[in-house]
Amino acid sequence: MIETDIVIIGAGPTGLYGAYCAGFRGLRSVVVDALPQVGGQISALYPEKEVRDVAGIPGLTGRSLVDALSAQAAAYSPVYLLGRQAVELRRDEDERPVVVLSDGTAVQAQAVILTSGIGTFTPRPLPAGEEWLGRGLSYFVPDLSEHTGRDVVVVGGGDSAVDWSLALAPLARSVTLVHRRAAFRAHAAGVEAARVAGVRIVVDSQVVSLSGGERVEKAHLRTRGEADRALPAESVIAALGFISDLGPLADWGLELRGRSVLVNRRMRTNLPRVYAAGDLADHEGKVRLMSVGFGEVATAVNNAAVELDPELALFPGHSTDTA
Repeated sequence: MIETDIVIIGAGPTGLYGAYCAGFRGLRSVVVDALPQVGGQISALYPEKEVRDVAGIPGLTGRSLVDALSAQAAAYSPVYLLGRQAVELRRDEDERPVVVLSDGTAVQAQAVILTSGIGTFTPRPLPAGEEWLGRGLSYFVPDLSEHTGRDVVVVGGGDSAVDWSLALAPLARSVTLVHRRAAFRAHAAGVEAARVAGVRIVVDSQVVSLSGGERVEKAHLRTRGEADRALPAESVIAALGFISDLGPLADWGLELRGRSVLVNRRMRTNLPRVYAAGDLADHEGKVRLMSVGFGEVATAVNNAAVELDPELALFPGHSTDTA
């Protein structure tokens, strides 16, 4: 059992800013995410793309934005429980929420704030070679430097596959982008940039198996109209997209509209001491932008603070007024 003031479900940009807001109010926070790293959809799908819709920031990569939000929250030492899913919401004898995670950890909190975006991300598996997961096969690239000097095969035809290929091209010994169709879903300019950067692009092809010793050494390809062949592959990154859904949250008794959680003007759901913010939350006039999510989670945290201690002022004060 872990005790805290606020448990935030979702470690994307909205959740990270929520951890900062909670700390600024003097509240302890625990941040939970099913993904193995913070950043949510940005880290999973477009870490190297520029984000331009945050006020005051003309543009920076998704990875840089996540790093900045993490550093901002770090001032108040939130606890991160990553790679585990929030599966059950219970109540203790005092009706305080208790969130049970997929690994059996229970987080007892005064309030819950849901910031899990469009739901839980589950990577689409590579049809061949799942037994190599963690031994050269991966679905995420949390640290580009891990692939320095390696022969890398990226599988997929979307923006994330092209982004990873571009980002790894200066570091890896070689980068090959394999797509099962001739046409890419990714933006044409990104595909051309990858080609110019030296990425080998193989289309109408599928990875049918992986082989090696302790780690992956080769990716075996089947290309339409050609004989099967093997490519050197010390790293294989399967960027085949993600399946997202509400997962266990759908069974918590929340009032839903499709895959969204309905909230009032305080960002409170229909459940006591449970709030939601960001892309997951829905209300009249909702605009799904990251910048809106930042305002919503600040609203959620401060209203939760007042619910926990009615003597507190709703307005948290300005950060410039503090030491």
